[in-house]
Amino acid sequence: MAGSDELTPFKAAARILDWLEAIGELTLPINLDLVRQMLPTTPFGKGAVLLEPAPVTWGSSEGALVRNPDNPNEWGIFYNAKTRPERQRFTLAHELGHFVLHRDSHASFNCDKESIYTGADTLKLIEREADEFASNLLMPGDLLRQRITGKRIDFHLLGELAKEFGVSLEAMCIRLIKFTEQRAVLVYWDYGFMKYHWRSQSAIRTRVRLRSTDDPQEPLPDTLAADEDIVQEWDGIQMPAYHWCSSEPPGITLREMKHSFPSGNRVLSLLVLESAAPRDFAGSGREDAIDNNKGRRYGN
Repeated sequence: MAGSDELTPFKAAARILDWLEAIGELTLPINLDLVRQMLPTTPFGKGAVLLEPAPVTWGSSEGALVRNPDNPNEWGIFYNAKTRPERQRFTLAHELGHFVLHRDSHASFNCDKESIYTGADTLKLIEREADEFASNLLMPGDLLRQRITGKRIDFHLLGELAKEFGVSLEAMCIRLIKFTEQRAVLVYWDYGFMKYHWRSQSAIRTRVRLRSTDDPQEPLPDTLAADEDIVQEWDGIQMPAYHWCSSEPPGITLREMKHSFPSGNRVLSLLVLESAAPRDFAGSGREDAIDNNKGRRYGN
């Protein structure tokens, strides 16, 4: 277990948010340029110089944080100029996370979206930490919780929140899963195959499990995800939960929402299930976990 004094992505982002609040600048969307200018004056900067981000064009790279070989205290941030503005913001926050958390052990960071899934273990760890920092910084948990508590969850609400926080719909959906009290599952499809899925804490406690077919997993029959004629369904369609989840008995329903990205090759499925009592974890030992840190101020 990490020591209480260890700087974690959550702690680093929460400290920065506290500093922004102290100077009256904790507003949405979070002002990343102000954060960049502020960091060298804080304990996180340690006298380093953080240059203004520069747009460049790479192949698969999203961004980079690079030390100036002629001036070890000077760092530059670069981002892919071809990506959407909200993706650029997340990339900038991600590189700021590397600056705060990792620069003492690395001279440069060249980041692409796949490293978090396919990189070496050490690379995956630091990329996930930078992503976690960015999520905490851009989508403060207490502000998000205020906006979703008691609300009907659908892609209309999440799209509005994504614009307010200055992030992508995908990033907002992942963040929602960590904070909602409802039983919810987010599934990301890439070229017709499942790339990842996240379950809310309530879904984990009630042991919600998706039906497994082939590997790699394809959309399940009788779901919107499998229906190529339905491109968008932002309100959600009610259906028997067992169409999706092997864990759910007959009579339990869920609401399935679907968002297809402009390319048509990537799809988000958001499932909101009826409430159910927690189930015993005994004998499993294999349940994954999503820590929503409800007791902390900003959450992660």
